[in-house]
Amino acid sequence: FFFFFFFSFNLKVFQNTTAATAATVATTMLRRKLTKNWQDGAERRRLLADANRHANWSRWGPYLSERQWGTVREDYSPDGSAWDYFPHEHARSRVYRWGEDGLFGITDRQCRLCFSLALWNGEDPILKERLFGLTGSEGNHGEDVKELYYYLDATPTSSYLKGLYKYPQGEYPYEKLVRVNKERGIHDLEYEVEDSGAFDEGRYWDVTTEYAKYGPNDICVRVTVKNRGSEKKTIHVLPQVWLRNTWSWGEDLEAGSCKGSIKRNRDNVLEINQETLGNFQFHFESARGENAQGPEFLFTDNETNFEAVFGSESPHKFSKDGFHRFVVNGEKDAVNPECEGTKAAGMYRIELEPGESYSIHMRLVDPTDDLSFKGKVDTDTFPKKCSELFEKAIREADEFYHSRLNSLSDSHTLIERQALAGLLWSKQFYNYNVKTWMEGDKDQPQPPQKRLEGRNRDWFHLYNRDIISMPDKWEYPWYATWDLAFHMVPMCVIDPEFAKDQLVLFLREWYMHPNGALPAYEWAFDDVNPPVHAWSCWRVYKMTAPKGSRDIKFLEKTFHKLMLNFTWWVNRKDPSGNHVFSGGFLGLDNIGLFDRSHPMEGVGDLVQADGTSWMAFFSVTMLDIALELASHNSVYEDIASKFFEHFVEISHAINCFDGTGLWDEEDSFYYDHLRKEDGSTQILRVRSMVGLIPLYAVLTLDDDLLQKLPNFKKRFDWFLKHTPELPSQLQTICKYDPKTKTKQACRHLLSIPSQSKLRAILKRVFDEDEFLSPYGIRSLSKVYDEHPYETKIGEQTVSIKYTPAESNTSMFGGNSNWRGPIWFPVNYLIIEALDRYHYFYGDEMKVEVPTRSGNWMTLKEAAGVICARQAKLFELNDEGRRPCNGESTVYENDEDKDLILFYEYFHPETGRGVGASHQTGWTSLIARCLSRYAKQIEEDAAKAKKDKHHEKKDHKHKDEKDHHDDEEKKEGPKKKSEVFVEV
Repeated sequence: FFFFFFFSFNLKVFQNTTAATAATVATTMLRRKLTKNWQDGAERRRLLADANRHANWSRWGPYLSERQWGTVREDYSPDGSAWDYFPHEHARSRVYRWGEDGLFGITDRQCRLCFSLALWNGEDPILKERLFGLTGSEGNHGEDVKELYYYLDATPTSSYLKGLYKYPQGEYPYEKLVRVNKERGIHDLEYEVEDSGAFDEGRYWDVTTEYAKYGPNDICVRVTVKNRGSEKKTIHVLPQVWLRNTWSWGEDLEAGSCKGSIKRNRDNVLEINQETLGNFQFHFESARGENAQGPEFLFTDNETNFEAVFGSESPHKFSKDGFHRFVVNGEKDAVNPECEGTKAAGMYRIELEPGESYSIHMRLVDPTDDLSFKGKVDTDTFPKKCSELFEKAIREADEFYHSRLNSLSDSHTLIERQALAGLLWSKQFYNYNVKTWMEGDKDQPQPPQKRLEGRNRDWFHLYNRDIISMPDKWEYPWYATWDLAFHMVPMCVIDPEFAKDQLVLFLREWYMHPNGALPAYEWAFDDVNPPVHAWSCWRVYKMTAPKGSRDIKFLEKTFHKLMLNFTWWVNRKDPSGNHVFSGGFLGLDNIGLFDRSHPMEGVGDLVQADGTSWMAFFSVTMLDIALELASHNSVYEDIASKFFEHFVEISHAINCFDGTGLWDEEDSFYYDHLRKEDGSTQILRVRSMVGLIPLYAVLTLDDDLLQKLPNFKKRFDWFLKHTPELPSQLQTICKYDPKTKTKQACRHLLSIPSQSKLRAILKRVFDEDEFLSPYGIRSLSKVYDEHPYETKIGEQTVSIKYTPAESNTSMFGGNSNWRGPIWFPVNYLIIEALDRYHYFYGDEMKVEVPTRSGNWMTLKEAAGVICARQAKLFELNDEGRRPCNGESTVYENDEDKDLILFYEYFHPETGRGVGASHQTGWTSLIARCLSRYAKQIEEDAAKAKKDKHHEKKDHKHKDEKDHHDDEEKKEGPKKKSEVFVEV
């Protein structure tokens, strides 16, 4: 009864939770307790075997990029015009230097052998081998993929993978998408593929691709096509395998420099040889029934078609675009009749009635591997054996996620699982050697000398050849370091070793610059992103094991390199030594009145509230890590003192710099300041996420910890005593013994805002007319919707207006907008910060949520409100729609209503996803939000049970006390004992 009472109470917090959810919560909580043992389950055993190098389960995965064209790596132009140098039109005919791409494909961890799909509907002018989208200059809001595809399931070892692609039955509207978007302006909505009518009345194919592993080198593939239209239709399906071209460059590559081969040796089996990978076989299933034919085998070479790309004679008879020319153009001599090459496909022609489905089974295997299936597989048993393996793989995937996810309901589990599937599918082989890229390959033309003065010229040491978690494998098929830090927080729940390895990787000397800078992204490694790597290392350390058995070696290894990065920040971004920082745009793109990466000349220096606060956050995180390391090794106590002093100095500066700091008493908010050359200061009064980032830097130090670290405590006490102006940045709560008048059990809070300032900021945060939207915290206050902020800087008038969806400026390419939308990473850090403040202030501190509602709650409950509102982005609403999917008609039927897209950012008023449509990198943080809320419900239920137990005891004690008091009246009064009180 009390559990459901508290659950009902929390419905006020979790506003969209249904009655059906309540009925499943008790089971969820029981599951959390019973299935938390990591050792249980087949997938966990695979993870352990892989981590211990007993079996290479991670050798194959969804590491194939979805876009290699238009990347910096493939750009050898003199002016750095990557989109124009290697466009989509070249992709089918031109060999890539640094990677490969494909449609829902897989490859090995060095991208030597690749598999993906090619499709043709009989109408398209192009064989569909890769996803299509607009370049940065073609889109009215920057680059944008124009396809419908979904990551439906995945396990960490890729023992099971499932993805869905929707392929129109009519001609794909390539030309129309380019033309209409070009006609639209920056204030118009983007023209999407659904708008073209290509999917009207269900005239499309559902193409589902699944992978299941029998062993590390034994993978079954199942491709299922379904006719969603109302007429009988035909589709050509070409599962294809090919070798990445590593032989044309004249370089000794780790992946090999000799040309491999793919040959047909018998019936439906291909023999594949690659220098460093070894020998593999690829088996194709024979077509079944009268409605399917195939496979018809096609062979060509992964070589450039010089005539098609450059208009010159090609030295190769067979080229990369051979299948396109054979299938679409009918060029029979475009493929090799000798049935050999470096690229091969088995073509199936499938004709289906409306609603019908057909599956093709394939198998990639190293037959010499001891863990590969050794039984007989022939034409009759092949489909049956594959189907049995898929049943097993799906069952094991279900068991794995049942043990790892703790959602309130099946609907939340669906959201979590698809979010994590997208995170896992977004792993990609990333290959970039800046020195070789700058200087050129031995057997290729020399790159223009002008490149040596251009992009990434200071990063000659950078050598990347790894599997890396990408933000979005089409729109951002390159790593972004601050994105990756957020990726690893949900990742560590399902694959802790991968999460730790990724964080360590970016601190290695072939990534980190010798000066301590971390590489931002390939477009500009020098760009400055928020320093969140330390936070991610600390969170992953704590989340991957219970206290007492955590990976202290991982923490120590990362800490040493993080100190180099911290020193780079201090030296580079605080050159005046005043403990105030300017880091440029700091990942928040167009949030400022002007481009903060390039301040206006002659107007002064920008002092950033967010730049300074990020450094305070960095400092307090490093302090937390140092204290943990000091509890194992006293050497780190002195280093902890260093970061404690750094934090206090930065916190003091942001509150007291130039007399008032960056805090504005009138508006009760932190603002950027512009320090002019004449010594005056101009306050840039824009209420944005910039002024909320000071909330992040918060840490509680308990006396119990300080007593265990005598050297740190001694320095801690001395610093407070001898710097009287700084202890104001420290808040302390103690318990006192009223009898002895002595302090007991003190807690110390390190934070930028005082309690009064915190209350003032949160009043704005939870004001629905300012930051709190139906779906989370806005990045810019809504007050600027009707009242844009305008000011004059120097001779130029600048302004900012609340813009809740796509950007209406060309700043940073125009495809990113921080002037209103909801962004998951900064929302998540606010949630965590509120939890930390609650740890210090407890239930005594309450805030009104929403502001002016009369509904008061603890900071922990307030954090739950943000989680709840963000969950509504992906939940089905009363109209049966998921707000994240917008108004698209594709999701109106029951078969598609559970397809979810995890966008880059979201419209705060409607919930519509905006920006990159598959940014399941940091948007997968929704999985942590849902898990956190489930935990909060569990704790509330436990507290209710405990309170009920105490209530019963209190009643019993009261009865006993009444009886005792009656007796005392006869004996006279006795002296009462002393108690502790909190002040």
